[in-house]
Amino acid sequence: MRNGVFLGAVASFLMLTACTSHYQVTNVSRTRILIDNTYDATPDAAATAFLAPYKQKVDSVMGPVVGQAACDMVAERPESKLSNLLPDIFMYMAKYYQEKPDFAVYNMGGIRASLLRGDVTVGDVLDIAPFENKICFLTMTGKQVTRLFEQIAARGGEGVSHGVQLVISKDGALVSARLNGKEIDPNASYRITTIDYLAQGNDGLSVFKEATVLNSPSDAKNNARYIIADYFREMMKAGKIVGAEVEGRIVVK
Repeated sequence: MRNGVFLGAVASFLMLTACTSHYQVTNVSRTRILIDNTYDATPDAAATAFLAPYKQKVDSVMGPVVGQAACDMVAERPESKLSNLLPDIFMYMAKYYQEKPDFAVYNMGGIRASLLRGDVTVGDVLDIAPFENKICFLTMTGKQVTRLFEQIAARGGEGVSHGVQLVISKDGALVSARLNGKEIDPNASYRITTIDYLAQGNDGLSVFKEATVLNSPSDAKNNARYIIADYFREMMKAGKIVGAEVEGRIVVK
C-alpha cells in the first residue's frame, strides 16, 4: 500500500514539474514490503472495520464452491499435476466450441497459484488464472508441431495434454516426440487448443505465429478462468472429484 501511495506521489510530482521549470528531481528511492502473516498477530482494528463491508462483498463473489480437488496440485517443470490438469480441461471443454483438437498447450507462466485438496472456490480458480487469456484453436503442420515441441523442450517443459509424450535432454533439446503413441507426421495437420497469449507467439513459443485456421473467441466468458470454473462445476454436478497425475508426458533424460 505504501509503495502505491509513494509511486502515485512521485507520478503526480513529475507531472507538476513538467509544467514548472524551477523544480528538478534529484533522487528517487523505493522499498519492498513483504506481504505475509507478520501483522496478523496484532490486527489494526480500524483497518479491519474499514475493510469489513468490502470483504463481505468480495467473499460473496469469490467464496462460492465450484468443485472439489482430489489432491494438492502444483505447477512445476518439466511436468506436474496442475500443469497436466489445465490443458486436459481445455481438451474437454473444446466440445463447446465445436472443436476436436489433437492436443493442448498451457504455459507454466500462466499458472499463478497451486490448488489444494478439497473445495475449490471461484477465488481459487481466479488465483490460478488471473489474466485475461482466452481459449483458442489453431492448426499447425507436423513440421511446425515438432518445432513447437522443440521450443517447449528449450523451456524445460510446459503444460501439455494427455497423449503428448516428449523426451527432452537436460540441456533443453528435444530427443523424441510422440502423440497418442505415434510419431509426429511432418506432412499431417494438427489441431491445437491453447490460450490466445501463446497463439501470439509469446513465452518463447514463437512458432505458434505460423499457425492457421485460428478460432479465437473474444468474449470475456471465454477467459481461461471461466472455462476452468465451468469444468469444475460440470464435474461437481456429475458427482466427480477432479484429480490429476504425473504420467510421463514430459521426461528429462
